[in-house]
Amino acid sequence: MKPNSRSLGSSSLMAGTLATLLVIPGLQADTLEEIQQRGVIRIAVANEKPYGYLNEEGKALGVGPEVAQRILEDLGIEEIEWVETEFKNLIPGLEVGRFDMAAAEMAILPKRCTRVLFSDPNTSYGEGLLVLASNPNRIRAYEDFVRRPDTIRVAVQEGTVTQEMFEALGVDPARIVTVERLPEAVDAIIRGQADAFAATGMTVASLEQASPQVEAEFNFTDPVIEGREVRYFGGFAFPLDAGDLRDAVNEELKEEKRNGEWQQTLTRYGFLQKDVLYSYRFTAEQLCQGAG
Repeated sequence: MKPNSRSLGSSSLMAGTLATLLVIPGLQADTLEEIQQRGVIRIAVANEKPYGYLNEEGKALGVGPEVAQRILEDLGIEEIEWVETEFKNLIPGLEVGRFDMAAAEMAILPKRCTRVLFSDPNTSYGEGLLVLASNPNRIRAYEDFVRRPDTIRVAVQEGTVTQEMFEALGVDPARIVTVERLPEAVDAIIRGQADAFAATGMTVASLEQASPQVEAEFNFTDPVIEGREVRYFGGFAFPLDAGDLRDAVNEELKEEKRNGEWQQTLTRYGFLQKDVLYSYRFTAEQLCQGAG
């Protein structure tokens, strides 16, 4: 990865401003040719392991950044300016031109497709649950928060599909605690502000390493919505008018998924064979139309 990086995480004012910005009429995304001529592309990550994050030296790591770097090198773009922001700011940031692309393995969902373009899936993933060590409350499913509405509370990251899932399940909003950054979720459990944190299985697995006071629930039962097991398909995201960049990335992604390095990258970050195989199941177009 190129050492040139910029972090927005330290500026809560900038993040808050970005979150409230609306689409600017007439604003146009840079074309692929313009980015190639410039030689630099701005890519956002949401500081979420193992999807996309910056380490202490500002180096971008995770499945999204590693695959993106190989793709962009093949497209003749040698330098990447990495931008770290909260997950909830990814789509607004693309809409106002704060960055050219997001490599956060954001779930491809129909309502998001009305605001940004997605590549075909680069990953697939299911859900998970982080609890206090030894799980004293015996929380093993998202539905437990429906069955036990007066006794347990769940933390979710603001702006994620997991938050929307709890609303769809009918969990009392008063029992849902929202956090902006993942470390806040661990603190919320330890301090008793929430009894569990719900997120993708990969996110939960990475947070388990943060403190011996928390652990991933091994006997977690996958949620079922409208008769289907919940599974998400993550891709790269782009401004709505950046079709040429998205299409070029899609072509290179197809080639990436034909060689062994792509699967090795996913496996190295903890993705299972099921996660790899499911990433071939749908195209972005199908997912934007409600497949999955």
